[in-house]
Amino acid sequence: MVLAIGIIATVILLVVGVPVAFAFGGSLAYMVLSLGYSPQMLLPYGFSKVNSVVLMAMPLFILCGGIMEKGGIGKSLVDLIEHFIGRIRGGLAPVEVVASAVFGAITGSGAATLTCIGSIVAPRMTEKHYPKGITAAVIANAAPLGMLIPPSAMMILYAWSGTQSVLACFLATLVPGIILTVFQSAVSLVMLHGHKEITVTDAIPAQEWTKTLGVKTKSAIPAIVMPVIILGGIYGGVFTAMEAAAVATLYSIPVAIFVYRGLNGKTLLKTIRSSCISIGAIFSMTIMLNMICKVFILEDLPSQIMNILMGISSNKTVIMLMINIFMLLIGMIMDDVSSVLLCTPILLPIVTQLGISPIHFAAILGVNLGMGTVTPPCAPFLYMATNLVGADFKDTLKPCLMLIAFAWLPTLLLTIFAHFGIQIHQLRIDPFPEFQCVILNTHQRSSLRYN
Repeated sequence: MVLAIGIIATVILLVVGVPVAFAFGGSLAYMVLSLGYSPQMLLPYGFSKVNSVVLMAMPLFILCGGIMEKGGIGKSLVDLIEHFIGRIRGGLAPVEVVASAVFGAITGSGAATLTCIGSIVAPRMTEKHYPKGITAAVIANAAPLGMLIPPSAMMILYAWSGTQSVLACFLATLVPGIILTVFQSAVSLVMLHGHKEITVTDAIPAQEWTKTLGVKTKSAIPAIVMPVIILGGIYGGVFTAMEAAAVATLYSIPVAIFVYRGLNGKTLLKTIRSSCISIGAIFSMTIMLNMICKVFILEDLPSQIMNILMGISSNKTVIMLMINIFMLLIGMIMDDVSSVLLCTPILLPIVTQLGISPIHFAAILGVNLGMGTVTPPCAPFLYMATNLVGADFKDTLKPCLMLIAFAWLPTLLLTIFAHFGIQIHQLRIDPFPEFQCVILNTHQRSSLRYN
């Protein structure tokens, strides 16, 4: 009962606008006083958990994302993609989606992706008479791609919290991110097909088109090289996630200053300052949540939740449905960092008992939390995009729900069940018949662990 009240209190404090660290701190204080645990025991545990090499990558990626956002690096990517599909009615919507996916692969941040790519594409879509409601919905739903396309700060936190391989967690969300990119592009084109007021790019001679392509490609090369270096280095085993974050940061500074000229000494200092504030807030929240998780472990909360779920149904599909609903609700009311830190220690032991690989669960968690950021009534990314575009929320709601129904939900179902079928087909055994579950994918964790 005390744990339930503590969790509910945390949610209420977050909903009313209390800063995340203070919301966790208030809940922690209540549970410590009610259960009689010693702060002298919890404080060293909280600080010891953040003393991790893996976590060093996250501040660097946050700084890199800030530099990319302020440095104007995203504009060249948008210009290049638009050159190919600018003549298609509604073509700017897939431009927004693909550009967000590429930019997300660089920054690993959904919020940075929304503010940077959204602020570039939104004026163009308005200029070409795109409906503002659909524009805001597309921008909002494309932003979480920055949480799925690696390198993702969210997956770094998950790997650290769940003691998994960072590389394996990156790979887990890569395919869902690509699938979601395709689905969102297709759905947005369908929604915009009937809007005749949308203007398209005039046709130009082939020679001029090729010449313009060369100019835009040359301009975009420095931006494209970054994800190639980062992802190629990580997947090729050249450097770890932390080293990749350092390389990305060092590369982005001269590119933003000397190539795209969107950054100078003054704005760089402001970016570093704002990144440090964000990093400080994240780590203070992480320490608080580590102590809360310690209390959850001591009280054996995962087993209690599992017993409750098994009391409702012994069917694995039903249990997974309830777990997915829980993750979706968490994603609606909390930011991605808080959601990962809260969900991982609670849910990972449960899904492991169901026979789901921790690496597979990384993908399921990522898609659920990403969908939560755009699912009403909370939908933080949806409100951000609506304000950015200057649209009415009522006009944004319907296209957003269509993107959720025909892009997010199919991606989530494929993420959950397609992996199951592959494993069963490959191994043709079921070691957990009581849950009708799938093979525990231990070979991924052994073969892909590198950190």
